[in-house]
Amino acid sequence: MVHPLITPEQVDQYQRDGVVLIRGLFAEQVELLRAGVAANMENPGPYASNNEKAGQTGRFFDDYCNWTRFPEFQEAIRQSPVAEVAADLMQSTSVQMFHDHVLVKEPGTSMATPWHQDGPYYFVEGQQTVSFWSPLDEVKEAALRCVAGSHNWEKEVLPTRWVSEEDFFPDEGQYMAVPDPDAEGMTVREYAMQPGDAVAFNFKTLHGARGNTSASRRRAFSLRLVGDDARYVERPGPTSPPFPGHEMQPGQRLREDWFPILLQR
Repeated sequence: MVHPLITPEQVDQYQRDGVVLIRGLFAEQVELLRAGVAANMENPGPYASNNEKAGQTGRFFDDYCNWTRFPEFQEAIRQSPVAEVAADLMQSTSVQMFHDHVLVKEPGTSMATPWHQDGPYYFVEGQQTVSFWSPLDEVKEAALRCVAGSHNWEKEVLPTRWVSEEDFFPDEGQYMAVPDPDAEGMTVREYAMQPGDAVAFNFKTLHGARGNTSASRRRAFSLRLVGDDARYVERPGPTSPPFPGHEMQPGQRLREDWFPILLQR
């Protein structure tokens, strides 16, 4: 049995494409999450950025790893069916917290979110992973865009720094160049969304987002979760997020005092 919010067909689609739309995942928590985002923007954490890039207009605020600082985020995670849905999509008996991410594009923000996979930035490896990207405002043009099937590519895409466009790690040939999915005719999934809807995608799914040319804000709350097969892995440099002092060893499950188990079946 899967959670009533989703169907077995959506689970199959997630496994096949690495991306699926879940309507209303945070529908009851939209106001809670909006309050959390406002608190986060007033009190940014050490990783906050306004992604200021020469020649770009508007403000693109992002920040992550704040769920322990803002009770609104903790409540939304606990009250919503997100852990149950994650377990179904990942086909995992356990669901473990990885981190939260807030992304706000103010009206007239020209900067696009570059095409990337999250996996290469993280110190976790596994197929049982899921990110939920949930807008807190209605979105049409500034929605998340995901390349179907990219979670199964043999090589991962080279991670880069969003503003400077420099390579995040030295490229020893294990990465592929960042593709142009539109020019290369790839299948891009993109959805018009209501507040509280969520795009679920694998850590290895290539994704990006357009700038926000609309007259209204585009606030989004994202949650990254891992399942049974997720293990700590060392990268060729500091990861994003870095989680300094974690003391984990390669092959270990993520430490539960920092990354709590949200669900165990």
